[in-house]
Amino acid sequence: MSNVTPLPAPAQAPAVQPDRAGFGDLRAELHRRADDLDLVELWAELPHAERRVLLKSADLKNDTTQQISQLNKAERDALRGAIHRMSGYASRLKGTLNGHRPHPSAELASHAREALAEGNTKAALHWLSLIEKGVV
Repeated sequence: MSNVTPLPAPAQAPAVQPDRAGFGDLRAELHRRADDLDLVELWAELPHAERRVLLKSADLKNDTTQQISQLNKAERDALRGAIHRMSGYASRLKGTLNGHRPHPSAELASHAREALAEGNTKAALHWLSLIEKGVV
């Protein structure tokens, strides 16, 4: 086996690639969630009356003065589920109160359709570019 030639190894370690598309931030957020740090922060900001509502929604009998770290994993998961449900309720209520309006870009799209019907491709491209840029 003395005939084996070792492969060349790089002289220096490769440069660390910069974070692309914010994946580092996303990874950090996932770690915070795994450690329930997002729940800890939210719980600390909530008044006791709102804590009581969340505990009731999660079907828990814990004291509102308890810290998240004092709850076991199942209780924290139940609390997180209650927060998600109540957030969904709030979003639907907000949507109902505001009425169901079409997306703001719908008007720009109708202008683009009109321009196409008239054969004015320059105007149609203008309206489409506004939609793509997210002007509204």
